[in-house]
Amino acid sequence: MRPQVEYFNNQNYWKLKKNLIKGKVLFEDPHFKPTLRSLARHNFPQGKIEWKRPKEIGFKPYLYEVGTSSRDLHESNYGNCWFVAAASYLATKPLLWKRVILDYSKQEWNHKNPEQYAGIFHFRFWKFDRWIDVCIDDRLPTVNSQLIYCQSSNVNEFWCALLEKAYAKLHGCYEVLKSRNVAEILEDFTGNISEPVSMAEEELDENPDNRKELFEYLQKAHSREAIIACYIKLEAGANLDSQIPCGLVKGHAYGITDIREVHLNRDLISWFKATELYMIKLQNPWGPSEWKGAWSYRSKQYWQVGRKEWEQMGLSVKEDNQFWMDLQDFCFCFTDIVINQQTNTSKTRKEAYLFSEWSKRKIPCINNESMMFQNPQFSFDIPAEDNLIISFQEEDWRGSRYQTEDEEKNSSKQFQDQKEGKNGFAGFKVFKVEKNRKYRMHDVNQKPIFSITNSDSPSALLQSKLKAGRYIIIPTSTPEHTGRILIRLISDRMTKLRELKQDQPKSSFWKGSAGICKRVTSITVHKAEHLWISGYNKEPDTYVTIECEGSTVKSQLHKCNSTPEYGIKALFYRKHPKRPVTIKVWETAFPRDILLGQVFVAANKNEFGKTEVYQLEGELKFLRSILVETSSSDNLTAI
Repeated sequence: MRPQVEYFNNQNYWKLKKNLIKGKVLFEDPHFKPTLRSLARHNFPQGKIEWKRPKEIGFKPYLYEVGTSSRDLHESNYGNCWFVAAASYLATKPLLWKRVILDYSKQEWNHKNPEQYAGIFHFRFWKFDRWIDVCIDDRLPTVNSQLIYCQSSNVNEFWCALLEKAYAKLHGCYEVLKSRNVAEILEDFTGNISEPVSMAEEELDENPDNRKELFEYLQKAHSREAIIACYIKLEAGANLDSQIPCGLVKGHAYGITDIREVHLNRDLISWFKATELYMIKLQNPWGPSEWKGAWSYRSKQYWQVGRKEWEQMGLSVKEDNQFWMDLQDFCFCFTDIVINQQTNTSKTRKEAYLFSEWSKRKIPCINNESMMFQNPQFSFDIPAEDNLIISFQEEDWRGSRYQTEDEEKNSSKQFQDQKEGKNGFAGFKVFKVEKNRKYRMHDVNQKPIFSITNSDSPSALLQSKLKAGRYIIIPTSTPEHTGRILIRLISDRMTKLRELKQDQPKSSFWKGSAGICKRVTSITVHKAEHLWISGYNKEPDTYVTIECEGSTVKSQLHKCNSTPEYGIKALFYRKHPKRPVTIKVWETAFPRDILLGQVFVAANKNEFGKTEVYQLEGELKFLRSILVETSSSDNLTAI
């Protein structure tokens, strides 16, 4: 994302620190005071709360005493496990945590020159389209001189506690962090899209092919430097820390640190009745591993293989908070996965993004189809079949909902939604449209190929394999919602994303000697049947073109297919409605392309919405046909 930085509450770390050192005082943050209000709104910690500086807690405080490690962090009893898990993964990715905990060496305590310490720190988090620089003082909440939230295993190390305080300040109080999940926190740490995967929806327990497909997807994501987490979802009414018999804990996130397909030697094949193993390495970010199943340290599989073979297969475990699981056990135990995608490097996938505003169009509504087409519209092209991720985000009200007492007295509906953390319904619809469409769509009868809705959230996400073609995204939301929106695409190839702002061609484009545009026509070529060339010993390599008044739209090439499904749409603004649209089928296996056959489609007002099978006229020697759908209107903005 673009490197725009905003100073939260207009607090510039370097300016503040310079003045504090000059005045020989420690920082006291006026925007996040050491009061109960900064801790919670409803469920307050038990005991006498005292806000203490690190030098009053540790013997000799450091930001990092021996560098960062996933084993540094311990969670509290107040539901901050998602933050602990995300911060643990952050600690294993130096390039990422340096974006969040920036200038860390210059923020470190200088015990030789204590006068250079000013009790101020700053961290950066990604929000919507920019990095937010958050300053905090070093006063931390304690009970009996013990930190009550995130803390390091080393009593003298404070990077995780200070990081959590900055994140709590950004969101209003510590309690708010309970409402955020590991996917959202990872996005805030990295600026990258987090893709959720529901194991239950994929039917992984009973379907080995689906398990293998998931394994390959995770393996590819891991090779692309994605951060991957998994967890066991809590049932309604269940307690956090609920442990299941295999030793895993519900409601906590585990990190996936390696994914390996292991080919077994002859002896091991006879033992395990398999030629390969599909193994996933996990990390418990808050303590020692308690996994008791297959491939754990005490399991029969571990001792059957032996340490030497274990190391040769690459399955050794060097840290006591890591363990291996085979794919089947993994899919049986865990319910959800989060994949935080890294983008736009030599190893990773490509990302395109675009900003817009609700206020540019009529007020959006998720349930009114005709009104929906007044929302912003975004188009993109897929040159070849691609596994695409589409993310839609609205500006998150939750980041500013508990800032001052004066604001809390505000009675406006928008503020009440902010106070309750409500963003309404965020969603979007995806339409496959004409390959040459340049203008906004308005056809309320056209059905989307995907419709995504996420209740009470500022974002919605779709992951799906899309065929080649042009698509339009139309975001949706609740009534009376205004503000900025962000569309992001992740694909294997760089994709151009555009906002469509014009409803129809400008008059200067379609006025001419023959008169103005009189009709807009959409042509869809679905498929051809029984294409063959007499005397040719293989199925043909074909493509189709749609031609109208000097404009031509060409489909993808379909190789060795006598019944190709072209699925191509074209849109034409026509000056001569009585002239037919020509559809041609071409073959490319010869030294030059040859015309196999063609049809002439007279799309006029009387044939609106008509679907017909046309017989091809041309060089073909046997019965063959092509399925064509037309829609046409004198209203230029009806399609």
